[in-house]
Amino acid sequence: MSEPVSIDRVKFVTVQEVAEMMRVSRMSVYRMIHSGRLEAVRFGRTFRISEKAVDELLRSAFYEAM
Repeated sequence: MSEPVSIDRVKFVTVQEVAEMMRVSRMSVYRMIHSGRLEAVRFGRTFRISEKAVDELLRSAFYEAM
């Protein structure tokens, strides 16, 4: 789990926006959320993802090609 962040500085994006950023389907984003790979907050029936969580996921996905 990541360290606590001041809520007034957090910017949230939708599942659709994350899917567009990563060029994947919305279902892929939902799978990442449900598997725990992508941290999200649930508001009613929808999810919101902090930009920091998206950034952390992308940084952890990089690898060096030989």
